[in-house]
Amino acid sequence: MSGTRRLELQGYRGLAALSTVVFHVWQQYYVYDARGAHPPVDSPYLGALISLEVIDLFFVMSAYLLTLSYARAAIDGDDRTRSGGDFLFRRATRILPLYFLAVLVVWSLRNPALPGDWRDLLEHLTFTHVFDQRRIFYTLGPTWSLSLEIAFYLTLVAVGPLAIRACRRLRTRRARVALCAAGCAALYLAPIAWIAVAHHALGVPYTNWPVYFGPQARLGGFAAGMLLAVLLVALGERCRVGARRATAMALTAAAGLYALSYHSEPENPWHTYYHPLAALLWFALLYATLHVRTSARPRWHALLRARWLTGVGLVSYSLYIWHEPLMLLLYDTGALPRSQAGFLPAAVFVVAAGVLVATVSYWAVEYPGSLLAGLRDKKGRPRDFYPQPQPQPQPQPAPESKPEPRREAEPAVR
Repeated sequence: MSGTRRLELQGYRGLAALSTVVFHVWQQYYVYDARGAHPPVDSPYLGALISLEVIDLFFVMSAYLLTLSYARAAIDGDDRTRSGGDFLFRRATRILPLYFLAVLVVWSLRNPALPGDWRDLLEHLTFTHVFDQRRIFYTLGPTWSLSLEIAFYLTLVAVGPLAIRACRRLRTRRARVALCAAGCAALYLAPIAWIAVAHHALGVPYTNWPVYFGPQARLGGFAAGMLLAVLLVALGERCRVGARRATAMALTAAAGLYALSYHSEPENPWHTYYHPLAALLWFALLYATLHVRTSARPRWHALLRARWLTGVGLVSYSLYIWHEPLMLLLYDTGALPRSQAGFLPAAVFVVAAGVLVATVSYWAVEYPGSLLAGLRDKKGRPRDFYPQPQPQPQPQPAPESKPEPRREAEPAVR
């Protein structure tokens, strides 16, 4: 993938992170009374825009990027795929240092007297809080999604090598592509079946968070990203779309996402199947972004490559981790207005403060932690930073020359 495409995906990360911050500020300023829930601004159109969930975009992008090497190996025989252990090690260096630090800091501040809610701490440190109905949004509320990331990593290192071995037995490239696409489709349909049984057959309410937020219900977003990787590897340079077609596809996908958010109400079909449908729409939007002719790039790509937005994308993980405890701290200390009319200035202030904190966090914690990936070489073996000096070859003595035997003079022939 070209550097430009990486910048465009980083721009998407920036937009998604900013959207997440504004959404959580929006939730903070909801008012609940006997007549129901009242949003900060009484506009269903604005509410649909702010409430458009972008978590599936993170899932689709993450799965796409991480599946690319497996797709190339399975379809085209590329042998540059890392081992499962090396893959997990690199993801751990990317995620765990900042996450563990944030969990320990926030949990300690909220549990000053030991032992505190030790179960909450244990579940967050083991990424199992997504299965706890009571504590799923404790400590670091948005990090329930990291539990799904971890589940996806384990799924990928399990099914990826299996897909590669199975594809090696197939003679044609078309058959290999069909097998990989079928596997991704099965992973996408399994959560839909789970949701259908839970909602329609068992009548589980949407507020049962582990049922509808667990990996068994949300793996579809990752499966869509895996399918995108398979599709783009299969197509290669073929069928790249022009600027107009890419723009039309992107606008259609964006309109679909907005309509899905607008019509989503608790327990209606759009709400029940929101995330599988959103994953497909994000799939289409990313396809329109990534599979475009290089010579005919749409103008809206320039926004995704804007320096300020890619800068936010660079620190998006830190922003995602820190923005909620920062918002609650500012709200509890009176730094944010308390009335609903203060939503807009509160959103601007939290975004600005969150980006500042995230930038510091990225360079102080996240980036140094990611350097730990250099402890392993490309083959997954521990890197030897202090190689032992190799013994220098000793000069060999020249072989002694043996005197040639004396020859007797041959008698003259008469």
